[in-house]
Amino acid sequence: MINMEARGIQSGFDFLTQAAGFDIGETPIPYDSGQGYWRAFLVGLANTLRVAVVGIFLTTILGTLLGVGRFSRNALVRGICTTYVEIFRNIPVLLQLFMWYILLTELLPDSWEPMQLGSFFLSKGGLSFPAPVWAFGHLTGILGLVLGVVAMLAYRRRNQRHFEATGEITGSIWVSLILVVGGAVLGWLVGGAPASFDVPVKGEFAIEHGAAVTPEFLTVLLGLTMYTAAFVAEVVRAGIASVSAGQGEAAAALGLSKGQSMRLVMLPQALRVIIPPLTNQYLNLTKNSSLAVAVGYPDIVSVTNTALNQTGRAVECIAILMAIYLTTSLATSLLMNWYNTRSAIKER
Repeated sequence: MINMEARGIQSGFDFLTQAAGFDIGETPIPYDSGQGYWRAFLVGLANTLRVAVVGIFLTTILGTLLGVGRFSRNALVRGICTTYVEIFRNIPVLLQLFMWYILLTELLPDSWEPMQLGSFFLSKGGLSFPAPVWAFGHLTGILGLVLGVVAMLAYRRRNQRHFEATGEITGSIWVSLILVVGGAVLGWLVGGAPASFDVPVKGEFAIEHGAAVTPEFLTVLLGLTMYTAAFVAEVVRAGIASVSAGQGEAAAALGLSKGQSMRLVMLPQALRVIIPPLTNQYLNLTKNSSLAVAVGYPDIVSVTNTALNQTGRAVECIAILMAIYLTTSLATSLLMNWYNTRSAIKER
């Protein structure tokens, strides 16, 4: 500190209240350059979380499908899943980001000549799609969806207990879907059933109206999802393979189909093996989002670099960045540890 003062180098976090003075390309929350650096950091964090949360959701679905597909009786399905895993996990993620960036910014048509599928437009300017005009009915619809999910979980938990006690399958995936969708629709109807959409239209030079995501966001999302899903697929495959083959044979003897055996017998037992390494993959995806700066996506690392260069507060900016990644990683770990404890097989 004394050496820094002797050289006229300022220190401290007081700069956070000073005007940032720079714009950010993507702002999921309101922001302008006249606001403080703290607001700029908040925008960068929102952009990072936007990629991480959506990426984790898509990675879980794709990785699980690929992992289960490795056990398919269909040789073509097994071959496609194996080829995907071997290709995407053996190419560095940074190179994959560059590949997607070139595809989305060089090979797609220009903004004034976009590819169109209904009300969706894809071009070098990004992906444009219809967006609902926010109304009270959307809030009640979300509340109805949450209540529907709670009802679905309670329904599945009751069926699972009945299956464990009697070996009789009583649940139906259609009932679960009806509970979730029905709750959302009922909440939407209670709120007045708003149906107004802001639909994008093709303008003279660009797509106008609607909502849109930039090619930088799509690059980071696709790159991280496709890369991490290959590792998640191997985690799922290893977890299923760790379950004794006799469990599948016993399920078949009870008359369960292969799909029912996988869903009700194999996967629940494999979870205790899958969840710990799966947590590591979620953490890797979140931390790998820092590579977004290479393709110009304004994540927390990009905002931190700009703030550091403008203020010279290197120690403070790096400390903020470290604290953010540490907090997000610990939050992910706590959530997955809770889920791991809840999913553990209870000994009788």
